[in-house]
Amino acid sequence: MISQWQLRAAFAARLSDMYGREVPTYTTLVDVSREVNEDVLHSQGADAERLGSISRVTAERHGAIRVGTPQEMRQVARVFGALGMRPVGFYDLREAAASAVPVVSTAFRPIDGDELARNPFRVFTSMLTPADPRFFDEDLRARLEIFLAGRRLFSPELLALADRAESEEELPEEETERFLQLAVQTFELSTDPVDKAWYETLERVSAVAADIGGVRSTHINHLTPRVLDIDELYRRMTERGIEMIDTIQGPPRWSGPDVLLRQTSFRALAESRALRTPDGDVISGALRVRFGEVEARGIALTREGRALYDHLLTLVDRHTAAEPDDVDRGELVRALWAKRFAATERDLAARELGFFTYHVVSDRTRDGSRPPTNVAELTAQGWLRAEPIVYEDFLPRSAAGIFQSNLTGEGSRDNEQAGAAYDSDWLSAAIGRPVLDPFTLYEQQQNQSIAEAAGELGLADGLD
Repeated sequence: MISQWQLRAAFAARLSDMYGREVPTYTTLVDVSREVNEDVLHSQGADAERLGSISRVTAERHGAIRVGTPQEMRQVARVFGALGMRPVGFYDLREAAASAVPVVSTAFRPIDGDELARNPFRVFTSMLTPADPRFFDEDLRARLEIFLAGRRLFSPELLALADRAESEEELPEEETERFLQLAVQTFELSTDPVDKAWYETLERVSAVAADIGGVRSTHINHLTPRVLDIDELYRRMTERGIEMIDTIQGPPRWSGPDVLLRQTSFRALAESRALRTPDGDVISGALRVRFGEVEARGIALTREGRALYDHLLTLVDRHTAAEPDDVDRGELVRALWAKRFAATERDLAARELGFFTYHVVSDRTRDGSRPPTNVAELTAQGWLRAEPIVYEDFLPRSAAGIFQSNLTGEGSRDNEQAGAAYDSDWLSAAIGRPVLDPFTLYEQQQNQSIAEAAGELGLADGLD
C-alpha cells in the first residue's frame, strides 16, 4: 500500500518531470537552484539547513493551476485531498495588482509538521470570478459560464481513485500507478485547438481569464523549486541569457532574519499552439501563459508581524512615490527594515512577531535550579531553544506581482462598478471543505511545542 505522503512525493516528482519536458527552461531553473543550494550548504554548513534540511529543500516544489468554477474547485480539492493536501489561506488577487487579475485563490498543502517534513508539496489554486462586474459584463459572464459548464477537467476514474485515497489514506500500488498517470495527464498542456476569437475576447479583459476560460482544459501554469539564495539564483539565470522578471517579490535581502517568502521567475514563454479561426481553419499560433518561478522561504510571521510587514510595504510605496524616478528602491526598503523590523531571530521571538517551536535544552535542566514560567525568560536563560517555523504559504501581493509581470497586457477593469464579494467563508462553501487559517496552524504548532516543553520541565500549570 502506498501512503498519502508517498503519493504526494511521487506526484510532485512526475509533475516536475513532465513540466521539464514541456518547458525546458524550467529544467535549467531546477539545475541552477540545485547548484546554488549546494554552494550555500558548502559555505554555511549547518546554518544553511536552519529552515529545512537540504533534502527537503531540494525536493520542495509548489505548483500553480487555474480553474473556472466552484465545481471544478471542489474536484481539485478531491484530487489534492488524495495527497493529504488541504486548502489553506484565502488570497484575493483582484485587489493585489494594478492590472486585471480576476481570480481568488487558496493553496492546497499538507498541514501536519511531520507531513511537511516528508514532502511539503503545495499547489496555489486560483478560480475565476465571472460574477465580478468590474471585469465581466452580463453578456460576457453568461457566455463564459456556459463555456465553463460544458467542459470536464477531471475524469470520473481519477476522482473515484482520489476519493478512495483520501478516505483510506493510501492506495494499492497498481491503483497508485493509474492515479498518477491520470493526474499528471490532467495537468499537461492540451494539444486541442484553441478557439482564437473566444480566447482573444477574454484576453481583452485579462490574459489570466483567457488562460482559464478560453480553453477546455487546465494545466500547470508554473512549477517552483526552492532555493537558499534567490539573489544568486537570479544572477546566475541572467548570466545564462534567460530573461527574468524585473524584481524579486517579497521582503528585501538584508542583514536580519529571512521571513515569509521571496519569489521571482523567468518570463512566460511564447509556446506554439493550434488555433481555430472563426471559419473553422486550424492555424499555428503562439500563446504566452507558462513560466518558471523560484522561491526562498523564511520564518512564518504572527499576525502582528504580518501587520508590520504590510505596513512597511505601504511606507515603501509612499516613500518611493515621493522620490525621484532614479531612487534605489532596494536601498530604501533595506533602510526602512533596518529601522523598524526585528534585527535578529531572538528579537523576532521576543516581540512576538514570528512563530517558533520551543525545545528543552537538556544540559540546562541538570543544574538543579528552578526554571522560570515565562517562555521569553526560559529562552533568554538557556532553558529553551527556539527553532523558527518555516512559512508554508503565500503572499497575495507577491503572487499578483508574478502574475502581472508575466502578462502580455494590462487587460481592463471598470472601477466604477462595485466588486463582487468573495471571501474565505464563500470559498469554503464553494469547495465544500473549510479553508484553513494559516495563522491558526502556525499558532497551534507553536503552542503544542510550548505545552510539551512545560511538561518536560515539570511545570504543571504551563508557561506564560
